[in-house]
Amino acid sequence: MTGRLEGKTAFVTGGAGGIGRAICTRFASEGARVVAADLAPWDDPPEGVRAVSYDVTSEDAARDAMERIATHWGQLDVLVNAAGIEIEHSIEETTLEAWNRIFAINVTGTFLTSKHALPLLRKSSAASVINFGSYDGFIADPGLAAYCATKGAVHALTRAMACDHGPEGIRVNAICPGYVDTPMLQSFFEGDGSGGGGGTIESLQKAVRDVHPTRTYGKPEDVANLALWLASDEARYASGQLWVLDGGLTAQVQQMRL
Repeated sequence: MTGRLEGKTAFVTGGAGGIGRAICTRFASEGARVVAADLAPWDDPPEGVRAVSYDVTSEDAARDAMERIATHWGQLDVLVNAAGIEIEHSIEETTLEAWNRIFAINVTGTFLTSKHALPLLRKSSAASVINFGSYDGFIADPGLAAYCATKGAVHALTRAMACDHGPEGIRVNAICPGYVDTPMLQSFFEGDGSGGGGGTIESLQKAVRDVHPTRTYGKPEDVANLALWLASDEARYASGQLWVLDGGLTAQVQQMRL
């Protein structure tokens, strides 16, 4: 049976992380040639996944990566901008250095990789760009001011890219996850900000489940499933959208739960 991404080439930033790794694995299982790009490369990637070292804040790195793809495959069909970090502070507690760093990775990284991927994406018969926003780009968790700001920026950038490059045959969407069981969630729970004041995932699992209408939080594979559809030709009419994947978390009126 032919995979839904058979013959396509995909470049995934943050490819060694929890969500990025799940996306790379799923794409490869559906027939794609996948480049998993991350600052710390994936040690033992599965068949069909090539792990490379990549700094999303470096324009030279973006340019070089796309030149290598052009040499090996001649075109790029799917770009996933999944690299991201989180800072757990209010703006008063956020240093300028931390503010600049999170914007460099979450926003500028998306910009640079997309910018230098465009010439290759134009050569594809059905190009798809998948950015990573967050439900925190719509509503705010306490103590995540800079993170929320970066995700709002990615949402706006996604819409602008979709408008600018849709006529060139390039679809652009953003996946906006809620709570997903990743190392970033572990760090969030163990932090001093809105992550529970030093709690652990084990002690907070039930509380997190209970705030979701589905009574669960997501797995990286759930996000990979949506990414697969957006990357595939099945999503040919989907562009310029912010796809919230949060178990119904943002659908409810919070005070009604009291």
